[in-house]
Amino acid sequence: MDKKVYSATGRRKTSVARVRIIVPGSGRRMINGKELKNYLQKDDLIRHVMQPLEVSKVDGKMDIVCSAAGGGISGQAGAIRLGIARALAQLDENLKKLLKDKGFLTRDPRMVERKKYGQPKARKRFQYSKR
Repeated sequence: MDKKVYSATGRRKTSVARVRIIVPGSGRRMINGKELKNYLQKDDLIRHVMQPLEVSKVDGKMDIVCSAAGGGISGQAGAIRLGIARALAQLDENLKKLLKDKGFLTRDPRMVERKKYGQPKARKRFQYSKR
């Protein structure tokens, strides 16, 4: 049987995830050479990553292999979710509207605000001393 590969890139904060969906597959999910549950470990992050698959009802029919780099685990989970949603939109054009309506194809623009000079952090000020 001929296998097709759909690939997409997802970004969140400073994380970048390159996602490949292989159809047909056995339902294997790998991130950086580890199983999904072993890599993310937290249940809420695993649910966050799996949302596009649950909404599109194609879970278990394909293999998902991705490499995530940069940032932390939470940012990587968001990047993987966006990459999976974009790859599913390539897989089936009918899923694109469903994924867009749920907000899975929109990149989260929030980034860390830069530190300003004369301050300890981006918005925190040094303590004021009257005397």
